[in-house]
Amino acid sequence: MEFASFDVSAPDLVIATAVHNGHELRPELAGLSALDGQGRLREEDPHTGSVARRFANNVVVHRSRFEVDINRERNRAVYLTADDAWGLEVWRRPLSKEEISGSLHLYDRFYTDLARSLDRLVDDNGGFVLYDIHSYNHVRSGPGGDADPPEKSPVVNLGTGSLPERWKAVAEAFVESAREWVFDGAALDVRENVRFEGRQVAAWVHERYGEVGCALAIELKKVFMDEWSGVVDTDRLDQLGAALLATTEPVRRAWRES
Repeated sequence: MEFASFDVSAPDLVIATAVHNGHELRPELAGLSALDGQGRLREEDPHTGSVARRFANNVVVHRSRFEVDINRERNRAVYLTADDAWGLEVWRRPLSKEEISGSLHLYDRFYTDLARSLDRLVDDNGGFVLYDIHSYNHVRSGPGGDADPPEKSPVVNLGTGSLPERWKAVAEAFVESAREWVFDGAALDVRENVRFEGRQVAAWVHERYGEVGCALAIELKKVFMDEWSGVVDTDRLDQLGAALLATTEPVRRAWRES
């Protein structure tokens, strides 16, 4: 399976990425994994790829973050110890320099390809808004356990930790328009920087393209699936995907006016 797919040819300034969507490991690493598939899946962001593909321009990673984590700094992108991976023992033995190098090659190639795609959007539109789509666990106590308190776990967490001041209106447009969506009988719970502030994808975008490009780090609470069994609720997933897509026109307008 290819590492990532880039579908960035539409005449639109909005692009969505799902860099933690993937689950597979390349063959030479698969046999070294100390985690079974379910153990990996719990810390991955399954189904975020299907959300990203709702957008005309999208990038979806097909390999697991346990092979290489695109949303971490390069020197921390390969999990080497349990401290790198929520206390989980990832490998049956330490990875060799060659195995680490192979993963970092994928990391470098991804960012080269992403830069090429974003450069095209800048040439065509003068800039872009990138929806960096992730998901997060909220029932860490075990199957059937208590969920995290709602006040500490919004359904949609918008991370703006690295957002340049000039794009604050874009973030505000996203939050305001997303809250207009009705989810579970109430306004969609969208809040900023409660659980996450965004990480490498957003930081890289703002460092390289901050004058013309805005990255919104979006974390969806896994209310659309059972995070322990992996069973997905397609209706809830579709609702969240539609809610994100509905924000794009206000976001485009805010970007143009910024």
